[in-house]
Formats: sequence, C-alpha cells, structure tokens
Amino acid sequence: MSNAPRLTALDALHRSLGATMTDFAGWDMPLRYGSERDEHNAVRTKAGLFDLSHMGEITVTGPQAADLLDYALVGNIGGVAVGRARYTMICQEDGGILDDLIVYRLGDTEYMVVANASNAQIVLDALTERSAGFDAEVRDDRDAYALIAVQGPESPGILKSLTDADLDGLKYYAGLPGTVAGVPALIARTGYTGEDGFELFVEPQHAEKLWQALTDAGAPAGLIPCGLSCRDTLRLEAGMPLYGHELTTALTPFDAGLGRVVKFEKTANGGRFVGREALEAAAERAGSNPPRKLVGLIAEGRRVPRAGYQVVVGGQVIGEVTSGAPSPTLGKPIAIAYVDAPHAAPGTEGVGVDIRGAHEPYEVVALPFYKRQK
Repeated sequence: MSNAPRLTALDALHRSLGATMTDFAGWDMPLRYGSERDEHNAVRTKAGLFDLSHMGEITVTGPQAADLLDYALVGNIGGVAVGRARYTMICQEDGGILDDLIVYRLGDTEYMVVANASNAQIVLDALTERSAGFDAEVRDDRDAYALIAVQGPESPGILKSLTDADLDGLKYYAGLPGTVAGVPALIARTGYTGEDGFELFVEPQHAEKLWQALTDAGAPAGLIPCGLSCRDTLRLEAGMPLYGHELTTALTPFDAGLGRVVKFEKTANGGRFVGREALEAAAERAGSNPPRKLVGLIAEGRRVPRAGYQVVVGGQVIGEVTSGAPSPTLGKPIAIAYVDAPHAAPGTEGVGVDIRGAHEPYEVVALPFYKRQK
C-alpha cells in the first residue's frame, strides 16, 4: 500500500500556478496560490475558483434507493424532489455524527451522496452495510468525478457566459445537468463560502479544460484561483460547521445546534432510521437542559484563538474553541466555540479565551459572523 497522497486531475495545473500544496485527508491539495487574504476577499467581493475533487461522491441507485437513504441518514431524503439537494447527516446508532453530507437527487431512483474527504470511506462503508435488505446499489464514484467550484457575487455572470443552462431558474441547493464550456457537468448551486456560487461535477478528463475556461471567462470580473486556507476562513465567517471541529462522533446533531436536520416525522421504513432512539433522547435533553451551545466569539485584541483553546469566565473553564482564525471581513480574530448554556447568550460579559496562559477578552455573538446581502 502506497502512503503517497492522492492527486486530483488538476494537480499539474496547481503546481504551474505556484500553489502551496498540503496533504489534506490523504489528498495533495492547494492551500493557497498567493495571499490567503486576497483569495478570501476575492470570493466575498468578486469570485474565486476552487478544486474540490477530494470530496467523496457515492452513488445510490435502485428501486429502494430512497428507502435505503431514509434508513441510513437522519434526513427525509425520499421527500427531496428530482433536481434538488439536501444537507443532512449520517449518524451512529448512539446518535454520534459520522459525517455531514449533501445528497443530490439526480433521478427517480438515483442519488449522489457527497461526503467529506476525510470521511468518504467511513460513509461508503456505513451505507454499504446499511443497504442490506434494500433493493438498492451503493457505488463508490470518487474516481468518476472532478469537482470545481466557482464562488462569489460575480459567479453567476461568469458561468452564464459559458453555458446555456437555466442558471436563473436554478435555486440554492438544486442541481441540473448541463454543458459548461463544452464539458458535460452536473451544475449545482451549492457551496461552503457563505456566497452565491456553483459546484460543477465533471469527468476528471475534462477538469483542466473547464478550469481554464472559467479562468479566462472570470478574469475580467476579478476571479482568481483559491485554496483550502481561504475556504476555511470563508466557511468560518459564514458559521458553517467543519467535520472534526464542530462535528464529531462525540456529538449529536442536537448538541451541534443542527437538530433541524433530523426528521423524526419521516414515514419510510415505518419511521425507523439508524440512531433514532438515541437522537430522540438527545432532542429531549436539548429541549429541556441543553449541554453546551455553539456560539461565535469576536476578539477585542489581536491574538488568534485556535481549536482546543479553553473558553473561560472568572478563571473557570466554560467551553472550548472548535475553530478560530483572523477574519478578513471583520478585521479581527474570530472563533466558533462550544460554551456552557448560561454563558451562550450574545453579549455575555466577562468571557475570555485562554491563549498561552493569558485570558484574552472576547465578545459572544450569534452565528453566523457574516451574511451576504441577497
């Protein structure tokens, strides 16, 4: 077995652009091409181009594909219309989160599940195991797709110049098959930046042609290539969770403040789904006596909090930072943290983060830090 990281179809192109590469979930991925701040600001004000080919695509097909997904995942997947997508999660029997996912319904009996790169094999194995007894097939399609995202306020105009697909009619969390710059693609209006934008699923052999076409079409609008580093600060400002930070197997969706993705009312399989009993108990706990709550923290000073740093009040530990970074949009360090419920209200006084022994003052705010103007 080789331990060398996997390469995306765009690997040579990233290197030709001078990207700083990093090993991410077993893939060699671009961290940044130039300045992280410039890349971040381009997505907020113009447009950015991302290679997301490390994400894990799993196709589920067959007469009982919807029933299988309703049993295996916490969402009501059978209720998703063809051409639409849904954010959902896959949980363990004890309610712990295995991964957060986007599921696209491509046809009456065909779905594409997109898992995080670090969890793709775990999700594939769980879906395969849970498919027993269902007339449905679970297929590993990670090598069948490259994924390119164009994100930011200029992205609709850039993409329109390359496709005759009905982008105006394409809602958020929807996808349609089309052709972009002559390349067959699934065009999805999804993203992880807090901005309008699109994710384009294509065959790996077409990835370089599509990237180049988007680069050329986007140049007049200020589009630049963007790496994983600014993807993290963009999603952090938008209050979007990252698996391994805000979401883990030690937490249920209710612990993470995302109980809305759990659909107890779904009727497929007699209402049975993996983790149901544990999640009902978690919902009851969260309703009556929530443990810790997920909040935003904005620094009063300049020191940047990192995952694992303790949140304190009057010398007592009341929580833990899950993600932290300088915010280019706010011009201050920000963090997402789980804190004890009594200290979770926006404006709570006296909250600090222990940064190498110094208790730096922070303001508690509701998430997200940033919301785009529609």
